[in-house]
Amino acid sequence: MAKALLGHIGGSDPRVLAEMRRLQQRVQDLETQLLRVQAENDALAAATRHGDSVLDGIDVPKAEPALT
Repeated sequence: MAKALLGHIGGSDPRVLAEMRRLQQRVQDLETQLLRVQAENDALAAATRHGDSVLDGIDVPKAEPALT
């Protein structure tokens, strides 16, 4: 299985090598996206911990109920 993932089956078939390069690039793109989303999540979590919320200005006891 590991050999198949590394592209060692059947010698150096150009199609297999191209697919392997494409998959490696896709993995790298997904890892980059994961890091970006984690950083955004960390920033949002930090903002909520520090009370930097848009909802802070709403007076909850005087707010009208959504459903009556």
